[in-house]
Amino acid sequence: MMCGAPSATQPATAETQEIADEVKSQLEEKENQKFSVFKAISFRQQVVAGINFFIKVDVGDDKFVHLRVFKALPHENKPLTLSSYQTNKEQHDELSFF
Repeated sequence: MMCGAPSATQPATAETQEIADEVKSQLEEKENQKFSVFKAISFRQQVVAGINFFIKVDVGDDKFVHLRVFKALPHENKPLTLSSYQTNKEQHDELSFF
């Protein structure tokens, strides 16, 4: 995959769900709320010095959040970082770069 260009949107995988689960607490802290539902629906990824994952997550009640999660290069041995997020999204909202 070319460095810098985000991939097409793809259905979420088990890995996508693991990434979402790992940053869920960071989002809950920032939003000061708990999500009883947190189901990854789709994702895009962008190869940088590491990988940016853009993940659409179903948080229940027909509400969705978009996450941007940074995964550092393996040798850096750093935890996943919730770089940015967008709330109040709907299922049909395109998962775009942000």
